[in-house]
Amino acid sequence: MQVQDEDKPYDDINITPMLDLAYVLLVIFIIMTTAAVQGIKIDLPKASSTVSLSKPKTKAITINNAGDIFLDAYPVTLPDLENRLRTAKAVEPDFPVVVRGDATVQYQKVMDVLDLLRRLDLNKVGLVTGKSQAG
Repeated sequence: MQVQDEDKPYDDINITPMLDLAYVLLVIFIIMTTAAVQGIKIDLPKASSTVSLSKPKTKAITINNAGDIFLDAYPVTLPDLENRLRTAKAVEPDFPVVVRGDATVQYQKVMDVLDLLRRLDLNKVGLVTGKSQAG
């Protein structure tokens, strides 16, 4: 058994008790936070099924088998599509976009449109697919 010299200072500090205290405080904080979130139970009102005028209109982008791009059934080029989407984003910043691509279209055309949507920071994007013919 080794005996320490009384004149020699400690070379390291034991931080185990400090870590134990930190973990206990963290657990207490988590428990208190979840207890406060539960709150009072109430019966929330139901929304009507009528269409709200405040909902943004979904923009539909279609790419046919020839590689032509359409925005809401109007033919556009890729730069024209970017300008129209920028204008729509200025009016309504968070509108949904639906991309429909023909099964035989070049994959690069769809990727160009998706890249444009990413550059414009449009995050509500859906890809339309058809029903499978499995039977």
